Amino acid sequence: MKTSLNRFSGALMIAASLAATSLTTGAARAADSEGIVVYNAQHESLGREWIDAFTKATGIKVTVRQGSDMQFANQIIQEGDASPADIFLTENSPAMTLVDAAGLFAPVDEDTLAQVPDAYRPSDGMWTGIAARSTVFAYDKTKLTEDKLPKSLLDLADPAWKGRWGAAPAGADFQAIVSALLELKGEEATAAWLKALKENATPYKGNSVAMKAVNAGEVEGAVIYHYYWFGDQAKTGENSKNVALHYFKNEDPGAFVSISGGGILKSSQHMKEAQEFLKFVTGKAGQDILKTGTSFEYAVGNGAASNEKLVPLTDLHAPKVDAAKLNSKKVTELMTAAGLI
Repeated sequence: MKTSLNRFSGALMIAASLAATSLTTGAARAADSEGIVVYNAQHESLGREWIDAFTKATGIKVTVRQGSDMQFANQIIQEGDASPADIFLTENSPAMTLVDAAGLFAPVDEDTLAQVPDAYRPSDGMWTGIAARSTVFAYDKTKLTEDKLPKSLLDLADPAWKGRWGAAPAGADFQAIVSALLELKGEEATAAWLKALKENATPYKGNSVAMKAVNAGEVEGAVIYHYYWFGDQAKTGENSKNVALHYFKNEDPGAFVSISGGGILKSSQHMKEAQEFLKFVTGKAGQDILKTGTSFEYAVGNGAASNEKLVPLTDLHAPKVDAAKLNSKKVTELMTAAGLI
């Protein structure tokens, strides 16, 4: 009898737990029923500019939740079909490929895909590029002249560069660059470069910190994304006054252009509105925000103009990389093996 009671009690507890989970999920969906939910891993200011402009243009309300690329990617995978998110926006591509590989994205409307050139969206059409950033070598112009700069990202593996450059290997930005290196040069070459990185480079917590280190003379250069320098220059310039940018070009891995992505969760309860949001961001109104705003990221829409201070995308001579093939899991494994993360 006691055993039966225990089983009955256990069954009640399980039922209560399932009911509580159902209620929580239901409450989350009910709270978001008036509009869409965006998991925004893009810069908060840029995400807010897009969202405010979209709501003003359409009247559709948006709830935004701010986080980082891989944090949200892993959260979405964990949430699965119960995710309250309708849209996922990232700074870099690898987090998008992680969610895509889990089969959690809905196909993007053809009209939206048509607004972005093939070079700035994945081949499978399950998400799309919304902005882009270029890899650069930020260098101390008081110490280095152009003839002494590395001609390739791979040159930084040379022992001659030991202790002279920095990077932020733990960040999603840098790991996206490594993802491109892996796709372009293969696992063996990437592993060797990461080993040299561990030996040669000084690690920093973030691109802006790495740039400040260059400016302060701690290192002669750092691998970062271009917009950190432009953003600082547009303010006081105090963290970049001694810094200049070197663009590798020549389809070098160091000329990699990382795509910021936007995707729609197939579990979305507001598919029509979610598709409308992504179409807005990749359309003229959304891309014009990149031209006139303060993010200094590249516009990627057809015929869209970027901020006039930026080196034109076509002049970067970036390598051709299919964003759908960027492998964040393998990169994490390689970087862990190299002792970088």
